[in-house]
Amino acid sequence: MFIADIKRVVEQVSRDKGIDVEILIRALEEALRSAARKKFGSKVDIEAQYSPDTGEIEVFQFKEVVEEVTEPDLQIGIEEGRNLDPDCEVGDSLGTKMDTSSFGRIAAQSAKQVIIQKMKDAERDAVYSSYIDRKGEVINGIVQRVDRGNIIVNLGSTEAILPTREQIPRENYRRGDRIRALILDVLYDTRGPQIVLSRTHPDLLINLFKTEVPEISEGIVEVKGAAREPGSRAKFAVSSNDSDIDPVGACVGMKGSRVQNVVQELRGEKIDIITWHVDAAKYVCNALAPAEIARVIIDEENRSMEVIVPDEFLSVAIGKRGQNVRLASRLTGWHLDVNSESRYDEMMKQGYESLVNVPGVGSGLADAFVEKGIYSAEELAESTVDELTDIRGIGQEKAALLIESAQQYSVEAAQLAEARRIEAAQAAEAAAEAEKADAEETEEAASEPEPADAGGEATDETVAPDAEPLEDGQ
Repeated sequence: MFIADIKRVVEQVSRDKGIDVEILIRALEEALRSAARKKFGSKVDIEAQYSPDTGEIEVFQFKEVVEEVTEPDLQIGIEEGRNLDPDCEVGDSLGTKMDTSSFGRIAAQSAKQVIIQKMKDAERDAVYSSYIDRKGEVINGIVQRVDRGNIIVNLGSTEAILPTREQIPRENYRRGDRIRALILDVLYDTRGPQIVLSRTHPDLLINLFKTEVPEISEGIVEVKGAAREPGSRAKFAVSSNDSDIDPVGACVGMKGSRVQNVVQELRGEKIDIITWHVDAAKYVCNALAPAEIARVIIDEENRSMEVIVPDEFLSVAIGKRGQNVRLASRLTGWHLDVNSESRYDEMMKQGYESLVNVPGVGSGLADAFVEKGIYSAEELAESTVDELTDIRGIGQEKAALLIESAQQYSVEAAQLAEARRIEAAQAAEAAAEAEKADAEETEEAASEPEPADAGGEATDETVAPDAEPLEDGQ
C-alpha cells in the first residue's frame, strides 16, 4: 500500500498544493495509525514513524512485557519478549513492526479518508497563510461561474468570491472573462478560506493609479484620499513631495493616457483628480471643482463647512442628484452645506432682522453681534453669558437678559412658523378636497343621459309620422 518512493510523492504534492512536507508526513503517519486501530481496535498502542533514509512510514505495535499474558493485544510474555530483546524485563514496552499490507480494505479506506481530510486542512491553512497578508492588494483572476449574483473567481491556487454588493453596477461578466479586483478580506472557514474581492472599494482606485503612475510607487506623488460612487464618478486627491512635479499632471499622464487606463478598467467611471491642500478650506474648494467658491464658513467643533457659491455655479457645485458635494464631503471628511450667494444673503438678512426684533437688542447691538459671529436670534439664544460679555457695553446681567429674550423670541417665532405651516397645509388640503369635489361633479354630469323631448313642438327637422307631404303652394 505504501511504497518506498513515498518521499518523492510527498515532495510532488507539497510543490503542487503549497503544503509543507512535514504536514504531509504527519498526515500520513496519522492515517496509518488510524488504519491500524481500525484493524486491531482502539486499545492497541500504535506508533507510526517516517524514515527519511528509506522513504517509508513504518508502523510499530507496542506491548507491555508481563509474566502472564491476559490481554494478547496489549501484552507480551517475558519469554517471547526476550526472544525479541534479550535485555527486556517485566514492565518494559516492546515495539514490533507491523505489516501494513495486512490492514485490509476497510482500514485502507479509513487511512485514505484521513489523508484526504488532513490534506484539505493543510491546503486550507496554506491558502489562508498566503492570502491573509495580501489584503488590500489588487489581484487578477478568471471568472469561474456566477452563483446567485455572486461571481466566483479562479485565482489559480484557490477560488475567491466577488459578492453582488462589491460589484460595479451594470457591469457584467461571463465565464472565462479576466477580472481585476481588490482583496477585501480573507475569512477562515471550516469549508476553506473565503477570499472576498471588491471592485467598488476606493482602495481599488488607489492601487490602479499606483500601477499606472510610477511617481506614486516611487513616493514622489502621495495619495491623500479617494471617494467613489462605483460606475459613475470618483474623486482622487494627490500631493507632491517634489515642487517640480505636478501631482495632477503626473496622474493624468501624456494626453490623459494614465487616467484613461484606470477609467477603462473601471468601465468608464469618471475620475476627478484634485490637489490636496493642508488648509481644509482650500482642500474643500479644490474638491468641489469645477465650481467657483465665493466664501467658506468653517465650524471646527462640528467639522462642517458652509460653502457659498455664485448663483450660476450652484448646480455645478451640488452636482447631479447631489453627487459632486457628496463625493467632496467623503473625500475631505467635512460635512458640507452648499448655498448660493443670493440664498445666503437672504438668510443673513432674515437672521439680522430676527436679531433686531429681539427685545432689548436694536440695530446697534445687532451689528455688534454680527461682528462677534452671532447672525440670528436663534444663535443668540444658544450663546453663553461669557461670549456676550466679551462685547463692549454688555455685563453679565444684561447678557443673561438678552439670552432669555432671544430664547423667548425664538420659541414664539417657531410657534408662529408652525401655526402658519399648519394653516397653509389645511388650506392646501381644503383646496385639494374642493378640486376633487368639482372633478367628481363634472364627471357625474358628463355620465348622465340627455333628457328626451316630451310634448314639445316639432323642430324644423322633426316630421310627424302621419303627416301628408304638402303640395307646392299649399
